Amino acid sequence: MNLQTIEQEALNLPIEDRASLVETLLSSLDALTEPEAESLWLMEAQRRCAEIDQGLVDLVSAEEMERRIQSILQ
Repeated sequence: MNLQTIEQEALNLPIEDRASLVETLLSSLDALTEPEAESLWLMEAQRRCAEIDQGLVDLVSAEEMERRIQSILQ
């Protein structure tokens, strides 16, 4: 059974069962070993880098991000 099949099966579950499954899966991430967590962070960094290289995201400066956050918090 591949990931796509599992996802489809999970999406067909009643909402209570999906919520329970999500909770179980998220809890399992708390038990990651240091190498597993590092591997996941590396994969995420590579994914984000690829998005930047492909022009799929708009980059903003730290100053612009701070301005946006301040405007939201006011």
